[in-house]
Order: sequence, then C-alpha cells, then structure tokens
Amino acid sequence: MTTTQDSDLAAPEWATGALVLGNGRIFWGQGIGAVTDSPGEVCFNTSMTGYQEILSDPSYAGQIITFTFPHIGNVGANDEDIETLNPAVRGLVLRADITQPSSHRALSNLDEWLVKHDLPGIAGIDTRALTRLIRDSGAPSGVVCHSPDGIFDIPALLAKAAAWPSLEGMDLAAEVTCKQTYTWDETQWQLGLGYGRLETPIYHVVAVDYGIKRNILRCLASAKCKVTVVPASTSATDILALNPDGIFLSNGPGDPAATGQYAVAEIQSLIKSGKPIFGICLGHQILSLALGATTEKMHQGHRGANQPVKDLATGKVEITSQNHGFVVQRDSLPSGVVETHTSLFDGSLEGIRVEGKPIFSVQYHPEASPGPQDSHYLFQRFIDLMAA
Repeated sequence: MTTTQDSDLAAPEWATGALVLGNGRIFWGQGIGAVTDSPGEVCFNTSMTGYQEILSDPSYAGQIITFTFPHIGNVGANDEDIETLNPAVRGLVLRADITQPSSHRALSNLDEWLVKHDLPGIAGIDTRALTRLIRDSGAPSGVVCHSPDGIFDIPALLAKAAAWPSLEGMDLAAEVTCKQTYTWDETQWQLGLGYGRLETPIYHVVAVDYGIKRNILRCLASAKCKVTVVPASTSATDILALNPDGIFLSNGPGDPAATGQYAVAEIQSLIKSGKPIFGICLGHQILSLALGATTEKMHQGHRGANQPVKDLATGKVEITSQNHGFVVQRDSLPSGVVETHTSLFDGSLEGIRVEGKPIFSVQYHPEASPGPQDSHYLFQRFIDLMAA
C-alpha cells in the first residue's frame, strides 16, 4: 500500500497499522509485531544487512527505526545475532511486509521475534517519502501502532506523539546499562563453530557499559582480553581498583551531555591515571566532553553500515557502521586533542586522540555488527597501547 497524509483522521478499511507523527502527519499500513503502540523518535537506517543486530542495539533506545532496505526478515531471527537480551528500540517501519526467512540459521521469522520482545511495527508505507521527510526536517517524534481490528484512537496517538520529548537532554544510558559488574570471555562467531571461549587472556580490560553491544565484548575477548563490564555510574576509584590494563568506554543511547553529568568527572580521573583508554560512539562523545570539548544534536544523524570515513593519518578510507544522533563539535577540541578521522558524507568529526597519552576514540562502530570489518584494526591499536 502507498502512504498517505490523512486529513480527516479516518483509517482506511485495509489499515491495521499507523505511524502517527508529532507534526500531525499519518502514514497508514499493515501492523506487524506486537499488538500495541509505542512512542519514540523516528529515524532511518540505510543498512542492507543485520536488521536483528540493529533492532537489538541498545544505542537505539527511545527510537523507531525506518529501514530503507526493503527485504527485512529474509534471514529470519535467531539467538546468536543479538546485541542485547532486552531490546530498547521502540518499534520499526518497513516498506514491504516481513520477508519469509531463507536461512539455515533461522529459528523463527522476524514477526515472531518482534512479538516475543513486545515490539510493534508497520509495513507497507512509502519509506522513501518518510526518509526524505526526516532528511529535510530532522527526526520527528512519533507513535507506531499495530491494531488488527483497524480501530485507532488517532487524537490520543497524536497527543502521545507530540508529547514524546526530544532525545536532547535525555540520559538513556542509565536505562540500558547493566545493573551489576560481570565478566565476559565469549569470542567471535565462526561458521560451523558458533561462539568460542577465551582460554588464556593476556590483558584485562574494564568496559564501562553505557549500552554496550555484545560483539564489542567478543572483539575484545578475541583480542586476548579478559573483560570486566561495569555499570555506567561506576566510579573511577572502583574501576582502577580492578587493576585494568586498559579502559573501554562503550557505545550507548541518548544525549552525551546528559550522561556526562555523572560520567565526565569519573573519566577525567581515569585520564589522569595514565591507563590506555579507547572510546566509541557515546563513549567517544563523553570522553570528548571530559577533555573539554562540546557536543550537539545532529539534524538527522548517521545510521547505517555504509558510512565512509577517512583516517587522516594514513589517508585510507574505511566503510563503517554507525548509529548516532549527536556529534562532537570540531571547533571545540582543546589544545592537545587531535582529530584523527572525518566523515566523507558530511565532514563531521569521527575520531580523536590525545597527544602524548594512550587515549583515542571514534564515533563509529568498529565491531561491525552489522557492517563491514574495515575498522577492526582499532581493537589492535588498543591492544598495542596496552602492550606498550
């Protein structure tokens, strides 16, 4: 079905799903997943693979994902391609109905997985029109609703969409971080073998969990690192008491300035310790705040597995996986903090390092889940700093 802007608020007789935006626009389609409604910020992701990893990425807390690629569901769902046990995403929007799975690894179809995790969605809308709207006007608030009987309380949905707050000023890391410290030794997946176990660790890394993805932990374990994961609010004193060889600042959702209210002072203490520090995504942004830089909300953000980034030191271009709606302001970098990577899409800052200290961070996701593996070298860079 095509999408329409409905002026009289009456649902077409074929509609079992609706996407209601805070600006009053309504997209009608077929409901998928859980029978419920869910508010959030509507964004789009341009990845062609890895929808299950995307939907289970804690960085999507508070967001409704529009997939620009039409064949969502083609590999089904399984228990291995997940980044967290309890997805924080609010819902999803598709062009075509969920594709039937065609993979020997599938344990269920995607619709069953969505129901299991209480995630509603809508299929059959013009995602190109919605993507252009987001591109031109920024990410709107909205509500995705699945109602099999075709009955929608549109005034209530409009009010709920309008009331949904902007991600600006929201500390969502507190909602998705772990509740207690734990250790991790699972290594990366291999065809025919599944996930392995780290037997003989060489280094000890403490990972601060602002919404960490499992494949980041697997990449660290595969690099011979015993990983201790700690909640986002853990003090620098407690982190250093674990005697790590290095400290990892993870990805996560929400406004870095809001999370920074409690995280920045602790990171500043970690910087003073002289330990190697590696940050990505939200961890990169909070590290930058701790160093004296500032962040701002982007017009539409970067979400996809096809984002070109240039390494300014080598001149090499890597295709990266990204998911962020905030960015570090280049002109706010203090003396001694050097830009290392830049986006070839919009020229925004994508990485930094601290001169004379074993500290660096990037805006994107080097664990490549989903996405290309061009950036895996960053984990080795972190290992080299610990070895030194």
